[in-house]
Amino acid sequence: MTNDHLQLPPKTALLLINRKSRQGQENLAEAIRQLKQLGFIVLEELTEDPLKLPDIIRHYHHQVDLVIIGGGDGTLNAAIEGLLDTQLPLGILPLGTANDLARTLNIPIALPQACQVIATGRYHKIDLGLVNEQYFFNVASCGLSVEITQCLTKDAKRRWGILAYLATALKVIWQARPFRAEIRINGESIRIKTIQIAIGNGRHYGGGMTIFHDATIDDKKLDLYSLEMRHWWHILLILPALWQGRHTDLPGVRTLHGTEFEIYTRKSRSINTDGEITTSTPATFRVIPQVISVLVPR
Repeated sequence: MTNDHLQLPPKTALLLINRKSRQGQENLAEAIRQLKQLGFIVLEELTEDPLKLPDIIRHYHHQVDLVIIGGGDGTLNAAIEGLLDTQLPLGILPLGTANDLARTLNIPIALPQACQVIATGRYHKIDLGLVNEQYFFNVASCGLSVEITQCLTKDAKRRWGILAYLATALKVIWQARPFRAEIRINGESIRIKTIQIAIGNGRHYGGGMTIFHDATIDDKKLDLYSLEMRHWWHILLILPALWQGRHTDLPGVRTLHGTEFEIYTRKSRSINTDGEITTSTPATFRVIPQVISVLVPR
């Protein structure tokens, strides 16, 4: 299958919706109605435990032509191993809070338009990031983002949406303390004092922030930035640039690009992948080029 192969939509779809996602339960009936109207036979499975998604996908492997997942970035991340094992294409219904993968792929947030993309879009092969044994679509990071994840409650995300990320970030930033780390890339060792290391595979993360303004999820590389500020309030000054991915040349921001990074810290530090804390340092980050096929707008 070529990267931009045009093809009629498959007819039988496995629809997986996370009931606990921000809009999952309330959009379920409408999603089924829209997809059937667009010509799909829909096999529907609901789960409140995204960790079961790979097994569900494997179970339906020979009965369906594609998998449609309704939820946020955490739900999509939980399904990765099932998608890799079966090589079924992915359709996305962005029903979460941040929907960063959908944003990266220009998939509309509105349900009718997202269903339309699944029916009439094109297949596009995208990269994955891998840190230790954990896959990620968008970003893996340690430092500030982990503290934000630990403070961000599901109730706040459900009630306030993207604003919950911003409010929590502002609360955490003024308490941020730098840590020492070593980055290894291409045989070179870089020792740093930082408050955040983020390694992106896609373009967006954290509710619409941008890893780099020209990053893509099919460029076969990872993009790293490290925030090496002396004072917490310096972060506030660069927040607008950070949001747009225009932080590359700002003082106190280190940027690197590559296919593999190693990160070492004096004491083990938690790592956040696509919004969930899943592994820790020492860590090896790699890009896995063009391994999942996703339906995107033509």
